[in-house]
Amino acid sequence: MKVERESLIVWYRHRRNISQIRRHGHLIYASRRMRYAVLYVNKEDIDSIETKLKSYSFINKVERSFKKLIRTNYDKKEITKTKEYDFHIGI
Repeated sequence: MKVERESLIVWYRHRRNISQIRRHGHLIYASRRMRYAVLYVNKEDIDSIETKLKSYSFINKVERSFKKLIRTNYDKKEITKTKEYDFHIGI
């Protein structure tokens, strides 16, 4: 059974609190310099986890990822035969 998962972007103040963020889901990445973490959680639990994370004093902001809304299918333009032969002309 495949569980739908969604990512949260958690902006934190101190790096020492990453262990508390990790308890709420699967921590993928934590940036040292920009102070954010990418956290994957189950889609059905995302609302409750988001409100819990916002209640912590060391967290600035919690955002949902827009990755599912971005189109990832790229259509390849077909090269016509005349253009294909123009590129292979050797001098």
